[in-house]
Amino acid sequence: MKKLNWKNIFILTAWALAALGVVVLLGASIRQKNNRKLKGVVVEIRGAEKHMFIDEQDVLQLVNSPAPVTGRPMRAIPLRKLESQVKQNPWVNNAEMFFNNQQVLQVSIVEREPIARIFETSGQSYYIDTAMNRMPLSTKLTARVPVFTGYPVSKITDTTLLQSVILLSRLMNADSFLTAQIAQVDIVANKKFEMIPVLGEHLIAFGDSSLAADKLHRLKAFYQKAWLQHGINTYKIISLEYKGQVVAIKETPKNVVEENNISIQIPLTSKRNTL
Repeated sequence: MKKLNWKNIFILTAWALAALGVVVLLGASIRQKNNRKLKGVVVEIRGAEKHMFIDEQDVLQLVNSPAPVTGRPMRAIPLRKLESQVKQNPWVNNAEMFFNNQQVLQVSIVEREPIARIFETSGQSYYIDTAMNRMPLSTKLTARVPVFTGYPVSKITDTTLLQSVILLSRLMNADSFLTAQIAQVDIVANKKFEMIPVLGEHLIAFGDSSLAADKLHRLKAFYQKAWLQHGINTYKIISLEYKGQVVAIKETPKNVVEENNISIQIPLTSKRNTL
């Protein structure tokens, strides 16, 4: 029978008691910290470089509903519930909360950023972001994003059409000239688009969203050449639907023929220029 090694037993017992003491002290420290009262709330909002549709006061109102959190014991503040409550705001993409060592609640918000404004055929209007989330209009400000009209009303989301809208919006938002020149984009039959310019009375027949970047490149090149040579009001229709070219339709004034005091308007044949 082996003799007991009392030295080893003593060492193991000491380590076990030390570990237990650490656990007890840590638990006491956590309980003491949780019993402390919250001194304040700090809000950080990220994600939207150009727009602020939700501000610090909006977030504080959500956090302090139905009752203020400042002055309450930290253990009595349900962080996960508050996070979920803040995330219900349509302008909030994500929300995270934690207590720092100064007994302050840190609230970190990631705001959704609109990429386009949609006008449905029913008259309803809203913003969408790159994830196709709908966001309501704001009384704070209006986002300077591409405007799309004529979006068909449907119970089922047309993801293909929305992806086309997002693609065109991204391309136009990335180009300062297009942002300034395109007033709105009309959605027409067969998921095609027509653009209304800010300067000029012409219509831009864009077609569908295929080769969108190339079409917009051709449009800019045409503007640079046509404005210098012919002026901005020479053409009535600029079509980008033909691969590798721009077809510009130039309409001449209409003839008016008087016959037995009846005015009959006869349009002349349109002239086409290509680039």
